[in-house]
Amino acid sequence: MPQPKLNMKRSHLFLDKYFSGESIDYRQMIALFLPLLIDQAFVVGLNLVNTAMISSSGVAAVSAVSMIDSLNIFLISVFIAVSTGGTVVVAQYKGSGNELMVSKAAAGAVSSVSLMALCIGLFGIILHNPLLQLLFGSASPEVMDHARTYLIGSSVSYLGIAVVEAVCGALRGIGRTTASLYLSLIMNLLYVALNFVFINGLNMGVLGMTLSVNIARYIGAACALYYLFRLDSSLHIKLRDLLLLNWSMLKKIMFIGLPFAAEQMFFNGGKILTQIFIVSLGTYAIATNAIVSSLAGVMQIPANALSLTLITVVGQCMGGRQVQDARKFVKSFLVLSSASFVLMGVLILPFFYPLVSLFHPPAEIVGDIFIVLLINTIAQIPLWSASFITPSALRAAGDSKFTSMVSMLSMWLFRVVLGYLLGIVFGFGIIGVWLAMNIEWGIRGTIFLKRFYGDKWVRHRLI
Repeated sequence: MPQPKLNMKRSHLFLDKYFSGESIDYRQMIALFLPLLIDQAFVVGLNLVNTAMISSSGVAAVSAVSMIDSLNIFLISVFIAVSTGGTVVVAQYKGSGNELMVSKAAAGAVSSVSLMALCIGLFGIILHNPLLQLLFGSASPEVMDHARTYLIGSSVSYLGIAVVEAVCGALRGIGRTTASLYLSLIMNLLYVALNFVFINGLNMGVLGMTLSVNIARYIGAACALYYLFRLDSSLHIKLRDLLLLNWSMLKKIMFIGLPFAAEQMFFNGGKILTQIFIVSLGTYAIATNAIVSSLAGVMQIPANALSLTLITVVGQCMGGRQVQDARKFVKSFLVLSSASFVLMGVLILPFFYPLVSLFHPPAEIVGDIFIVLLINTIAQIPLWSASFITPSALRAAGDSKFTSMVSMLSMWLFRVVLGYLLGIVFGFGIIGVWLAMNIEWGIRGTIFLKRFYGDKWVRHRLI
């Protein structure tokens, strides 16, 4: 047998052994994963470009955007968590073969997420001044002025991104990741294009970024609704389905979504508190954190795509009660995710200096950026997957309360407290804050793995 054919046969045997089962095979998994990988690559890559563009407006501008983005992540994570609840419910109904309930679950997800985003957006607009003073009162007046503009503009845009996230979550639940990819690309490519016009072309700085994010998110929302009402061939959702809340369906979505939302609030609240530590370390520390976060996000692209894929995979497995398939796939995804970090580290670290130059950092902080990035690159290979891949699987099976409780406690007991001790008390600065985060990954991942190898997580009945 010729060598290429032999290698191809071996690869098929390998994929069949570790990524195929009764409920789904490796070809379906690849079809799910590739659009999510492309989506994650574009989202992270475009955020990288956006950060680089706003950095041309000065350290104060990039510091303000970094500060408010930590608050944005906190607020947006609440309705994205509920959207994930919708993905799980849709996936389990899809696995059980109940197409009517799949449509009802998708409509319920879009309605509940949109309503929640509207309330959160109003909260951000009305209380922007108290929020800024409470969280970032020690920032310089110039940074605070930029932050105020960006916070109000971001809050206005929440409803737009909520509609896109909810529709994409429902589409991922039924395995239609290509459609969710197109919607995400429309929104994010438009965002970058408008940033180029407003920031680089018209020199509008943070105000330009605020205009870009609103235009892009609401056009993305319009496209998502158009797809749902006009182009979708299976969900058959009408406008009245979104306006009439199905309380029994909403209860199922919230069973997954609310614990995850609480987790995300506590988790990202801890991140905000960490950001406050960083603000107290000065503008250079804020810029260092923003740049390292952007580069670390690039390294996490494949692993994040795997995490999103696993929600659909495990959700469909558990909907069909294929528990052994679910267990096997989680193990396979854990190994694959860790391997992806090795690959990304090898690809990115040799190009550190060309990449970091995109952000125009002051020469004084380049050394700190490299040290923090190197530590994080090494730590995430053994620690990240257990900490993030495993809870995605547990949550997709309905084990949301346990995963949320562990995440909340580990965040506050270890990342926040240890970050303060290492970063502030013992004087390690930004390096200490990131070391604390890596240690917290290890503790949380160990707990999740112990849960996974037990039986409690597979006993939940969501549908």
